Amino acid sequence: MPRIPITRNGYNQLHKELVNLKKVVRPQVIKAIEEARAHGDLSENAEYVAAKERQSFIESKIREIEQKLANAEIMDSPQSSDGKVGFGSTVTLENCDNGEKVTYQIVGPDESDIPSGKISIASPLGKALIGKEVDDEVIVKTPGGTKRYTLLKIE
Repeated sequence: MPRIPITRNGYNQLHKELVNLKKVVRPQVIKAIEEARAHGDLSENAEYVAAKERQSFIESKIREIEQKLANAEIMDSPQSSDGKVGFGSTVTLENCDNGEKVTYQIVGPDESDIPSGKISIASPLGKALIGKEVDDEVIVKTPGGTKRYTLLKIE
């Protein structure tokens, strides 16, 4: 499997979620299964069925996060220090159509969160930004149509 870039903070968040699932959530689910078993006939016990389904979901989530962490490549600092956008860069853009300004950090696919200002390096906008410099025009083809931005600042 190819290595997936991730920031140190993103890696730590995934690891924290994994520890929580293993040490807090998994024991809670096991306890719920034990309590449901105590109620008798398992074939008609909705609590037992729900707890087993929850257990299956939690175990799948644990395996998924472990896989992500195993394939993660931590990128501590922005890849590009030559005035160009790279992984980890924080950029400020101006929408050419309406003048709206937005700021995003370029992060790995597993940590993208648009409301928090983090976009994936694999997203259309993330791909379009890589290698750009201040004052460059960035054209992005999205499902909603083509968008144009001017790159105002790179941090």
